[in-house]
Amino acid sequence: MRRVLFALAGVALFAALWEGYKVVGSPDGTVLFGVRVLPRADDLSMPHLWTVLDRLGRPELTGGRPVWIVVLQACLFTAGITAAGFAAGAFVGLLLAMVMQRFRIVERGLLPYVILSQTVPLVALAPLVAGWSVLWAEWMTVAVIAAYLAFFPVAVGMLRGLQSPSASGVELMRSYAAGWWRTLAKLRLPAALPYLFPALRLAGAAAVVGAVVGEISTGTRGGIGRLIIEYSREATSDPAKVYTAMLGAALLGLLVAGAVSLLERPLMRHRRHVEVVTL
Repeated sequence: MRRVLFALAGVALFAALWEGYKVVGSPDGTVLFGVRVLPRADDLSMPHLWTVLDRLGRPELTGGRPVWIVVLQACLFTAGITAAGFAAGAFVGLLLAMVMQRFRIVERGLLPYVILSQTVPLVALAPLVAGWSVLWAEWMTVAVIAAYLAFFPVAVGMLRGLQSPSASGVELMRSYAAGWWRTLAKLRLPAALPYLFPALRLAGAAAVVGAVVGEISTGTRGGIGRLIIEYSREATSDPAKVYTAMLGAALLGLLVAGAVSLLERPLMRHRRHVEVVTL
């Protein structure tokens, strides 16, 4: 209940800041030393929040479906691609973390390139991945881009978790003549759970970003990324319509992170129970 109240308070604070800035902000934006540091507060750049919500209930086109149905269907399409990319990225990240923990030379040689990989712009990467799509569907290109962003936090977080057990715990497993696999299953993996789930939440949000950017870059139809581009063409005449698609993308990221949290609760509750019993 406390988390729900904090989440609602965060939404209320955001709404208050948005509408408050529209009241006190300048329609031409706040300029400091000749540089605009805050956005324009006019209705074209920052429509009222109730205008955006009202636009969700009105038809996308004259006589067409309501905007919220179109946005929901686009989010479901992107969610499927995000799930595929998230699963692939998490698997690759876990595998890399275990290999780097097992072989120190692999960690020293591979970890810098894992970090360096996140500096490649997705806009430049998307056409390259699209060029590989000879034998796969168009959505798989977007899933690869989502996996590309998702594997990094999992690999780094899981590696940190696998290396977290104390030296005394590792020595205790060695005194039992436990091999690397048994030590991994009995000691390192349980110790890595507090590091893994925050990394998975970050990976889920990154997978959503990768899927949206991938849809925009490759022109994949049906997803929320493509919908943002289509609605942006009407920004001058119907600015609230653009924000409906952006709202859908934001909610999709929150839902993915929430799904990971639902998976975390039973596993971490069991781990805390074991710790209490052991104490």
